[in-house]
Amino acid sequence: MKFSIVITTYNRVSLLRRAVDSAINQTIPCEVIVSDDCSRDDTQAYVESLGDRVVYHRNEVNKGHAATVNAGVQKASGEWIKFLDDDDYLANNCIEEMAKAIAFCPSAVICSCVAAQVDEHEIELSRTPQLGPGLAFSVPQADIHYGMLLELLPFGTPVQVACSRDAFCKTGGWDSQLDANCDDIDSWLRIAQFGDAIFLNQCLAYRTIWPGAYNHKFAVAKRLDTNILIKEKIYPLVHKNHYNHLPKMGDIKKYLILHWAFVALKQRKFIVFLRMFYQSAFSLMVWKILLTIVFFRNLHFQNKLIKKSVLYY
Repeated sequence: MKFSIVITTYNRVSLLRRAVDSAINQTIPCEVIVSDDCSRDDTQAYVESLGDRVVYHRNEVNKGHAATVNAGVQKASGEWIKFLDDDDYLANNCIEEMAKAIAFCPSAVICSCVAAQVDEHEIELSRTPQLGPGLAFSVPQADIHYGMLLELLPFGTPVQVACSRDAFCKTGGWDSQLDANCDDIDSWLRIAQFGDAIFLNQCLAYRTIWPGAYNHKFAVAKRLDTNILIKEKIYPLVHKNHYNHLPKMGDIKKYLILHWAFVALKQRKFIVFLRMFYQSAFSLMVWKILLTIVFFRNLHFQNKLIKKSVLYY
């Protein structure tokens, strides 16, 4: 099984060096592709200095994050694609551990792992939660979209995720209309139509939390609107096995408004918080959905909602 690590970059050569080093120094051989969105700094000179250790693609004009991901995948020759943004980096055994788990679940088309959130000095701030039992486990395709809808199965950001190149190509790639605002999640939900998922309860990826990150560009209202759009895409994909306990889409929208109200409160945007809170807080179903999501880490509760198989290796 061959992996291609696709690193997207734009005008951040100092950060790119760390991402590339983490890809080149994997414990098993991988193809490393740098997909450059027409950077104006020293990115091209740096990547070309690496010689044949890296495949280099450069957009002729700036096209945005999603298009740059797609261009990188087009250059890839591996059966599996590992995504990586230039401000993030991988543990040196990331690909090896993913490959082991995938070998035990050949029906999988998408794989995710635990990520550490780090600051600009690589000091760990937090970790994404572990999910389910064991070192790694699989989730059947019939349960994935229900799990995504209620955020019981968060695949996470690109640094956490790898996918089958074949499944990626069947979806048509990332949507440039979303461009860095849930374009990754939109891709995961479409890829998951073609097979099972794997989750690794190992910290194999590092995501940098800093003011220059792409998602800091978007206002709370914009992120809410996109979040609703993503849930509307997931909703019709939920398998009929879950219809008996499927919340109405209207209640899910209200839950999202409540969620982003609390985000606005954390950001001290009090007027935005109050407006959103009063739109959503007076519904018992909304609070029920919130409690379901809050307690998803409870293994017994989660097992009632999705079927999982522990992978022993």
